Order: sequence, then C-alpha cells, then structure tokens
Amino acid sequence: MSWLAPIRRRIDGWFLSRRPPSDTLELTQRNVYIVPTRAGWMLGATLLVLLVASINYQLNLGYLLTFLLAGSVAVGMHVCHATLRGLSMHLMAPEPHYAGAAAAFRVVLHNARRSMRYGIGMAVRGSGQWAWTDVPAGGSATVEIAFRPARRGLHPVPPLTAETRFPLGTFRVWTVWRPAAQMLVYPAPELQPPALPAGEALSSEAAATVLRTHSAGEYDGVRAYRRGDPLKLVVWKKAARAQAAGSDDLVSRDTQQNQTEQLWLDAQATGLADGEARLSRLCAWVLMADRLGVDYGLRVGGRSVKPSQGEAHKRACLEVLATC
Repeated sequence: MSWLAPIRRRIDGWFLSRRPPSDTLELTQRNVYIVPTRAGWMLGATLLVLLVASINYQLNLGYLLTFLLAGSVAVGMHVCHATLRGLSMHLMAPEPHYAGAAAAFRVVLHNARRSMRYGIGMAVRGSGQWAWTDVPAGGSATVEIAFRPARRGLHPVPPLTAETRFPLGTFRVWTVWRPAAQMLVYPAPELQPPALPAGEALSSEAAATVLRTHSAGEYDGVRAYRRGDPLKLVVWKKAARAQAAGSDDLVSRDTQQNQTEQLWLDAQATGLADGEARLSRLCAWVLMADRLGVDYGLRVGGRSVKPSQGEAHKRACLEVLATC
C-alpha cells in the first residue's frame, strides 16, 4: 500500500543508522537475523495439519512423521543460522566507474571454520541482483556484486546485504552491512563527440622554452598522424600498442604545432548550455586526447589541470570532472 511506503522508509533509515559504517564486518549473533521463508511457513502449516489429524484420529505413525519433520526443520534452522554466523567480510577499495555503466564491488569472504559454507549470496540492498558463492573450509572466496551508479560524484558505497537459505530453504538468514568506503563516479562520456578543439597560442616565454627544447633534439608532444608525415616522426611504440588493442590510430611527433599552441579542454569550448552535457563532452575529449597520446589541459568550473599526458593525468582530469 502507498501509505505504508513512508513508514517503511522511516523504519529502514532508523535500522541503517544503527549499523556503524566499516569496510570489515564480523558476523555474530548480534548482527545476523533469521526469518522463515514462504516455503517455511507452508511447511509449518502442513506440520500443524498433520499434528491435528494425528491427534484427532490417534495415528501413531502420524505423530512419528510430524515430529520427524519438525526435528528436521529445527536442525535445518540451526545449520542455516550457523552458515552465516562467524563469517568475516572485507570490502576491497572500489575502482572509479562511469555514470550509467555497470560497476562491481568486490567482497572477500573469509571462513575460519573447519567446514565449508554453502549457498551464500550478496547484493546491494534492495537491488535484487544476487551473486552466490561457496566459501571453502579455512579459506576465502571473492564475490563481485553488480551495481550501476546513476550519477557522477563521490558517493558512499550503498548498503550491502548477505543471506543464505541453506540447507532446506525453509529459513532465510540475513545481515545488513554499511561499508565506510566511497566510490568515485565519472561523468558518462558522450557517445559521438566532435573533434578536439583547436590549440591555444602559447605565450612568448613558453614558446621560447619549447623552441629551446626542440633545438636540443627533444620533442614536446605528439599529435594525430597526418597523410604525408615523414615515417621517422611516427611514434612506433604507440602504434604497436594501438594495433595490439585493435586500433589503427597513428600518432606523429609534433615538431611545429606544439611550438606555438597548447591543447586546452575548456568547458566554454564545448558549445553546450547544459552543465551535465558539457561534462559528458569534456569526459569524451579527455579519453580521446589520452588515446592519441597528446598533451592536454583541462579547465572547468573555475578549476584547471595543467597540460600533460599519461594515466595519472587522465585520472586527475576525470576526478575534476566528477567532483566539480
């Protein structure tokens, strides 16, 4: 019912607020819960009918069957609760992801007991996308929990839940976990972005510095290959890596353009009015410039990253786009 939804959210918020955030959780009697499943309730009703029929008709075999099934259910309840109790869970540091793309949290389950634990599932609370595993005796198992971040930014890892219904499926043993880690979500890159913007002219001092570097026999950067470029200017190491990745992109050492210009990825150069669309295009440009191996800088929201290249520079630019 719709009027129950606010009450459920309030109770859920109160329940989660009582769970201290931590990236490691030891499951004990205090944080493991057990409730009958739908099959368990049906089995209980069946046992009640068998008991009433046995009493009414004085059936000794009926008594035997009823109490045998009831004993099996009691043992199954104990085994089910012990399957989760005593388990240790550790969340590995989540990697940054792009908004709207599939992500995964990796959780390591450690079993200090001498017997194996079967049928343990984990999921983001309320998502319904479960990942199941068995944890070996005295060993560990890693579970990847699917998640799809909806928007960019720095977000806390959502609450996780673990459960098991082993061995009979008549009881559900579960727990709720609030990790303390945070996850960085980059903007979703534009699917078909335009070409990179034109470079900006260097100041006279910066141009003189680049010219001195070139005269010493070094090159300041690279650019996309143009038809007619001398083969000696092609960066063959980058070409080999591109071909290994299934791409035919070539880059050449830039001996003229980089002497007078620098590539700045500016939010104003996107030509878009919507703020999120700007960030999406800038994200695509950062990935494009990194793939070409050119020096590039970033200016957005009053923040800037000086021109450079490499994996660390790309991550720094994407982090600015995610948090600006």
